[in-house]
Amino acid sequence: MGNFTLILLLGPILEEKYGSQHLLFLILAAAFITSILNTILFNTGLLGASGIVFLFILLASFTTFKTGEIPLTFLLVFVIFVGQEVLGVLRQDNISQFAHILGGILGSFFGFQFNKATNKV
Repeated sequence: MGNFTLILLLGPILEEKYGSQHLLFLILAAAFITSILNTILFNTGLLGASGIVFLFILLASFTTFKTGEIPLTFLLVFVIFVGQEVLGVLRQDNISQFAHILGGILGSFFGFQFNKATNKV
């Protein structure tokens, strides 16, 4: 329920900024990359949308991106959310911190790439 709520909150903001097609591409790319790497590195399955949610969270921190600057919101969100997941790797639970971390990294990468491209125009 938490993942769905965050997707509903962040989705419209991101869809307005990046467009429906770009957002669909990001979702599919993150799901594909996460699934391939998880299959190569681990013998467990993935279930849920938490990697996509982390992608959305980090991508949303780029809404005020200016060329040549790194947004403070991005740095804080990255340290808090991804840092928490890095520490969570030590816990024994059924949560894929790998999907969270990779979703955050992909959100950061895509955020820089898409915003760099749109700020040049």
